[in-house]
Amino acid sequence: MKTILWATLTANGNYAQSSPEHPPKMEALGDFAAQVKAAGNFIVGRRTFEGMQASGGNPFGEVDIVVVSQSVKDIPGVKVVASPQEALGYLQEKGHTTTLLSGGADLHNAFLGQGLIDEVIFNVAPVMEGKGLNLLLDQDHYQYRDVQLLDCKPLGGGVIQLRYALG
Repeated sequence: MKTILWATLTANGNYAQSSPEHPPKMEALGDFAAQVKAAGNFIVGRRTFEGMQASGGNPFGEVDIVVVSQSVKDIPGVKVVASPQEALGYLQEKGHTTTLLSGGADLHNAFLGQGLIDEVIFNVAPVMEGKGLNLLLDQDHYQYRDVQLLDCKPLGGGVIQLRYALG
C-alpha cells in the first residue's frame, strides 16, 4: 500500500500548531480535503482526531477514517487500531491501495521509524513559531537519506507544497 505522510510545517521547519487564535491556513485545509477525497481514507492519531471533532465534526463524508490509539478502543464512526501495521492492514482489507497519513507528530514518527512511508507532502505555511514539534527520525535508520522531489507548487495564501518520494 502506498502511504503518503501529509503535514503542514512552519517556515522555520516546525509542525504548525493550530489553535483558535492561530487557525490552520485554509489553503492547506483545502488541499488536505482534496487528498482525502482522492485516497478515500486517512489515518490519524487520537489527539488530532479529537481536535478535528472539536472544530466541527467530520467534513469528509464517506471516507474510511482510522484512528491509531493505545488508550482509546472505540470511537463511533471510525475504526480504532493500536498500531501503524494494523491501520494499513485494515485499509488494505477494505480494498484501498493508497492511504493518507494525517497528524500528529508521534504518529508520523512511528510510521517513519518503521519505514512505512512512501511519500511525504509538506505544506510550508508563511508563519514562524518559536516552539513546536518536529520529525524525529531514528538515527540508525535515517542517518542520511536522499529523497526525490516529485512536485513543488504554491497553494495560495503564501503556502507552498513540497512533495517528495522516499527512496
